[in-house]
Amino acid sequence: MKNLTALIVDDYEPALKMLENDLKINHPEISNISKAKSVVEASKLLRQKEPDILLLDVMLGDGTGFDILEIHPELCSKIIFVTASDEFAIKAFKFAAIDYILKPYSLDSLCGAIERAKSQISPNKEQLSVLKNSIFYPDQRPKKISLNSSNKIIVVNLDDIMHCKSDNNYTEFYLVDGQKILVGKTLKYFSDILKEYHFLRVHQSHLINIQFIKEFIKSDGGYIILQNKQTIPVSVRKKNEVIEIIKNI
Repeated sequence: MKNLTALIVDDYEPALKMLENDLKINHPEISNISKAKSVVEASKLLRQKEPDILLLDVMLGDGTGFDILEIHPELCSKIIFVTASDEFAIKAFKFAAIDYILKPYSLDSLCGAIERAKSQISPNKEQLSVLKNSIFYPDQRPKKISLNSSNKIIVVNLDDIMHCKSDNNYTEFYLVDGQKILVGKTLKYFSDILKEYHFLRVHQSHLINIQFIKEFIKSDGGYIILQNKQTIPVSVRKKNEVIEIIKNI
């Protein structure tokens, strides 16, 4: 097994020491662990050597974790953000498809994040931009979302997503340009994070962007026709909600 290196960045000394100890005890493959408590200190260490894994707190005393990434735009380390348990922060990480662990973290969540980091693709600038905007502007409707397909991360505009279809534990995204993207998350996962942004789960297997509704047909059990003429079934319990939405479009 290849020996790995890690850099932990956190401005709270007890958290820094606890994370270091947990890595040493549970991840012997990480043979070299460095620590930093600020943007300046972390940047100095990164100029000397790039770690395999960067565990990065979002909020630091002299700035943010994003400041470090902007200072080192060519950084290839696998990044795991460490964040306080916050509803908006969690949603932001889901939108960006970037790994994170919550404070206070469990050993299982830490181990899972480390294992995923070994094989994940380092987040690109567009992903980080999605994350930064979602965290620092939680009251604004996100413009983009990162979709983690089997071989790459694709950042798409929310307004370009027409609808999503469940495929067991996967979700298939249908875009306005005809592109289809299969993502390894359930439809419920995306329904939960998109429902505030004009997306409606009209059926157990279908989530739609309501701006693309053309009409609702009441016959044959009830179904929606999208602007691209695709038909989407509507469950009985969602019919009244769909009718009310159409009245207000």
